[in-house]
Amino acid sequence: MDNPQAPTVSPSRFGEVAIAWIGLYGMAVVMGYGRFLFTATLPDIIVQLGLSTAMAGWLASINYIGYFLGAIIAMFVPQRHTWLALIIASLISIVTTAALAIPDMSLFIWQVIRLIAGIASGVAMILGSSYVVKHFSMSRRAMLSTIHYGGIGVGITASAALTWSLFAMGYHFTTIWWVAALTSLPLLLLLIKIRPSATEQALESSGSYVGTYVATKQADLSRNQSDSVQTLKPSSIGAKLSQLRGVMKAALANQGYVITLLLISYGLSGFGYITSATFLPVMATQSLSSGSGQGLSGQEAGLFIWLLVGIFATFSNPLWGRLARDIGEFKTLIGLIILQASGMFLPILSPGALGLYGNAIILGATFVGIVSMTLGIIKEVNPNYSNLLIGLATLAYAIGQFLGPLVTVALAGKSDNFNAGLAVAGGGLIIGLVLILLIRLLPKSKSITHYD
Repeated sequence: MDNPQAPTVSPSRFGEVAIAWIGLYGMAVVMGYGRFLFTATLPDIIVQLGLSTAMAGWLASINYIGYFLGAIIAMFVPQRHTWLALIIASLISIVTTAALAIPDMSLFIWQVIRLIAGIASGVAMILGSSYVVKHFSMSRRAMLSTIHYGGIGVGITASAALTWSLFAMGYHFTTIWWVAALTSLPLLLLLIKIRPSATEQALESSGSYVGTYVATKQADLSRNQSDSVQTLKPSSIGAKLSQLRGVMKAALANQGYVITLLLISYGLSGFGYITSATFLPVMATQSLSSGSGQGLSGQEAGLFIWLLVGIFATFSNPLWGRLARDIGEFKTLIGLIILQASGMFLPILSPGALGLYGNAIILGATFVGIVSMTLGIIKEVNPNYSNLLIGLATLAYAIGQFLGPLVTVALAGKSDNFNAGLAVAGGGLIIGLVLILLIRLLPKSKSITHYD
């Protein structure tokens, strides 16, 4: 990932606000379409392809495996190649979106496409955020970052609106994926417009975190010729692994326990939210008739519920940012996890429209906030390695997302009852909450200093 010492580079052709909106568009494409359009179209995919719930869950999980791999790849992209890797990943995301419009593909090809789409989403999400946010001045970073990350909610909203409108016109998922790909193409032109100039590239560091660590060590050794440690040579695999261990040790220095608790809790957050984020429209399609769905068919009710998730995800994050400014990120995160966990139990306690709508609203209102708060906390643990720590957190989150659908469909069984999956998801969030609370019990000397 990016060099923590890299200088901030000002955009040469666009202002900060324009960069933020381009970032929003990018997040909507690679996350909203690349990942969550699958959720909106899943009920139709199940019907048209004759899939079982178990196979649908696997198609979701394999995308999260790709996201996990993409996060790893992004961690080792040299700074000077960030923009190039971003535009390649965005292109792949759009191509894989279009590929799902191809009729009569085997399930194996579907799995390959969803895996590649996940890799592209992971790379583009991390590198896109790194590339966009670095253009913001410190005074405007909080506000403009909210615009950028709001692209996740915008993408979910767009996926629901696109799916609903094309369903109403009699089209199926193949057309929806094709239209999504076409409406994503302008992103590539905008990314070309914000490519770094030759001067900006000259200011960029040429190394990933591993390269930065090696360069730092070599500089230290050159200043102290009596040092008995030999100069690191990055030519062998063993040396690279040794360097990676050195980077990790430096990033975790004196805060390993805190970071471990944060990473496990964040992984459980990924596990907790993904049951609803994958199967909520399916649950609504199964359980809501025209009467219980407020005059909507089951399919329409499912899409309306997914639309609610996107709307609340889009507009809630600025509110959490303001709350975090007043009471702190740590307390805000605790409240968000409690709220999201309670939302998982709503469909169990109140079957039908009320429970599902409540779950959708709470899911949309909390999941982006949990991401934002957790990453905001973890980057402050060791600011010089903030991007590496964010990469590790993304890996933990991806693991949780991979396991969530598999556990849910296993518990659903042949009856396709998602209540057990929702209960386990809520339980996972509660365990994550306990781990976060344990950090508050640490001595101040061993804990992060800004959680109050």
